Amino acid sequence: MRLKWIPIAAIFGALAVGMGAFGAHALKPYLSESMVKIYETANKYHFYHSILLLILGYQLVNNNLTSQKMKMLNLSSWFISVGILIFSGSLYILAITEIRILGAITPIGGVSFILGWLILAWTYIKNAE
Repeated sequence: MRLKWIPIAAIFGALAVGMGAFGAHALKPYLSESMVKIYETANKYHFYHSILLLILGYQLVNNNLTSQKMKMLNLSSWFISVGILIFSGSLYILAITEIRILGAITPIGGVSFILGWLILAWTYIKNAE
């Protein structure tokens, strides 16, 4: 079964809006300035990568893609999704709880983002049209 990345991107985008509003209105009065910055970083990367996932989803509904290009774009989408969950998720939780050890897993999400972007680049370099 092929994943439907556009609805997944839309859900991630809706969550980004909700998390941003929650942070700005409900949490901000309770967070230190440094934790607000961490929360805002999580939300910013959450938004950016939700938009990238939407773009990847649109690419995948293009009927002119080769099987290999579709596999690579799906792989990129997976890495971006994992990055959102681990990078942004760990930073959201860190900002709310101030459990500093969570910062240790954040780079795993960052590496996942980087891999997603590099796979996307490689897909279009290797399969230049």
